Amino acid sequence: MLRLEARPEPSRAMSIASPLIALAITVVIGTALFVLLGTDPLRGLAVFFVEPVKSVYALTELAMKATPLLIIALGLAVCFRSNVWNIGAEGQFILGAIAASGIAMMATKDTGHWIFIPVLVASVLGGMLWAAIVALLRDRFNASEILVSLMLVYVAEQLLNYFVYGPWKDPNGYNFPQTITFLKSTLVPRLFAGYRINIGAIGGLVAVAAFWVLLFRTYAGFQLQVGGLAPAAARYAGFSSRKALWTALLLSGGMAGLAGGLEVAGPLGQLTPHVPAGYGFAAIIVAFVGRLHPVGIVFSAILMSMFYIGGELAQSRLGLPQSLTGVFQGLLLFTLLACDTLIAYRIRWKPARGAAEPTSPAAAPTLDDEPLNPVVASATLPARKGA
Repeated sequence: MLRLEARPEPSRAMSIASPLIALAITVVIGTALFVLLGTDPLRGLAVFFVEPVKSVYALTELAMKATPLLIIALGLAVCFRSNVWNIGAEGQFILGAIAASGIAMMATKDTGHWIFIPVLVASVLGGMLWAAIVALLRDRFNASEILVSLMLVYVAEQLLNYFVYGPWKDPNGYNFPQTITFLKSTLVPRLFAGYRINIGAIGGLVAVAAFWVLLFRTYAGFQLQVGGLAPAAARYAGFSSRKALWTALLLSGGMAGLAGGLEVAGPLGQLTPHVPAGYGFAAIIVAFVGRLHPVGIVFSAILMSMFYIGGELAQSRLGLPQSLTGVFQGLLLFTLLACDTLIAYRIRWKPARGAAEPTSPAAAPTLDDEPLNPVVASATLPARKGA
């Protein structure tokens, strides 16, 4: 029989190996899934893991897809390390996109070329505003931030539909629910001619360095992490739990809103009902696969973007459903949670009950053996002193 035995201390090696094992298990299960769907598994795996990196254009598309995941996951990592469970980054992403679109549509042909900066600032403020609702309800009424942030996602989606089907609908858009196409001056500048990747990718890498410094080299980051790991110790040290709550949520909401602004002022160029692509929910997986560490999040964001691109290619080239992307994301999350068990526990082989075991006739029973009948135990175990 196999059993889990607690380790004396968490395994650092397993903490690093767990995401790799989870990815390997995901690939094995994915291979079986391709076989069940009647698709060549090698071709299916190539679509997910080879096609997104086979050319320069593919690499730029991969980086473009990874950028919003990276930015959102960085903010969520701060929340989760602070023991604040912001599950509604998708709603903050949508509000950031709405706020950025509102500023972008106000631009005229005479507006300067740097108007994209106010557009992105508006997106950050929009995301922070939506996260502030969560912080306020948690702070004043002790409402669960998990439920509040998640329910606000659906409110944000309805607000988005109101704008694109109502006052912001393009009158020359052939009745499609979308805004006008933004002026070129409002769009985020691209890095290279002929490629869609923009300076948001550079900004994401700068954010990685900034968040690493915040979490591991500043007193404010130390306060946030202590508040998450040991709230009682944080209160004893005089750290403000309210400040940690507001800081974590506003920072996370601002990053999610920024990702929304980069999406509408980047590759999309307008606001549509299809702006919410699930980045806010996928970024939760990205944060945990990256071990809530800024550097680890870079690699997990790239992996998750490969799933997004692979799902799109599998739909167009192999005729597979687009939901396959969500299947791979879910498999990665569940296998990671299972593998994380081995950080605090190790697998031990225990002979089945009734199997022949080499025992000494004079061996006395120990407390680690199977529980004994109380009567037999009282006659067999030596009495304690003073009993």
